[in-house]
Amino acid sequence: MTDTAAMSLPEHAWAGWSPCTPGCVSHAADRVPATRGALRAAVFVRAVTGAMLSGRRIAEPETLRARAATLLDSLGIRLEVTGDPTLSAPGGTGTLVVANHISWLDILALLAVEPVVMLAKREIAGWPLIGSLATRAGTLYIDRGSLRELPDTVREMAARMRDGQSVMAFPQGITWCSGTGGSFRRATFQAALDAGAPVRPVTLEYVQHGAPTTVAAFVGEDDFGGSLRRVLRADGLTVRVAVHRALRPMRDVDDRRRVAAQAQATVCGARLPLQQEIPALELAR
Repeated sequence: MTDTAAMSLPEHAWAGWSPCTPGCVSHAADRVPATRGALRAAVFVRAVTGAMLSGRRIAEPETLRARAATLLDSLGIRLEVTGDPTLSAPGGTGTLVVANHISWLDILALLAVEPVVMLAKREIAGWPLIGSLATRAGTLYIDRGSLRELPDTVREMAARMRDGQSVMAFPQGITWCSGTGGSFRRATFQAALDAGAPVRPVTLEYVQHGAPTTVAAFVGEDDFGGSLRRVLRADGLTVRVAVHRALRPMRDVDDRRRVAAQAQATVCGARLPLQQEIPALELAR
């Protein structure tokens, strides 16, 4: 372990830790020409501006879904979905949706499949453009460095699910360049048990022309601007979203440790076969 990695170890068990740094990030294909990247940047800014002009309507499910899909499309990113067509599982409550975490693009990809309440690190609220949109869309923020706030966050998640809202969490607690490292933190699974809600495991993967890539990863001391510039120059970038069969834990039988382990095994295990390939804009229709 390097001195830098040792210094970045978490202060407590909830705070996520990853050895990944911007040095892990690279293109798996030739970069698009700078002029094409600049054009994408202009289209992306226009798409973000359009989303901001939506005002409070951005929180409406169909508006949010359409805007997320448009933002992906503006960046030249294709979306492929396998497995179930929705993130929420049938039932009388909302669903706890859990996925591996690679990039800020994960949120756009998942919202383009189905708008759900996102649980995100508090720093995102301060990001230019994206932060304002995330807040207006109803994102729940968590301070990853404060264990004291965690019980309130779990209670809020459970309350949302009892009210029929599905909540999306990244239980690794931090991004990994390949998306499958680290252990799932168990606290968010307690919210599902308290609400009597199903758990939907989802696997995210990024490829360029079919080859695995880390170009979309947002890790270590990376910043949003640098990540965005890489994505704007990425050729043939696709985000694959594998929606697995829902887990239905029973409060009197299962505990959060067991449910977290089941979810992690599903998310980080075998990929589903490709069943459908959907351009991002088609998901907005």
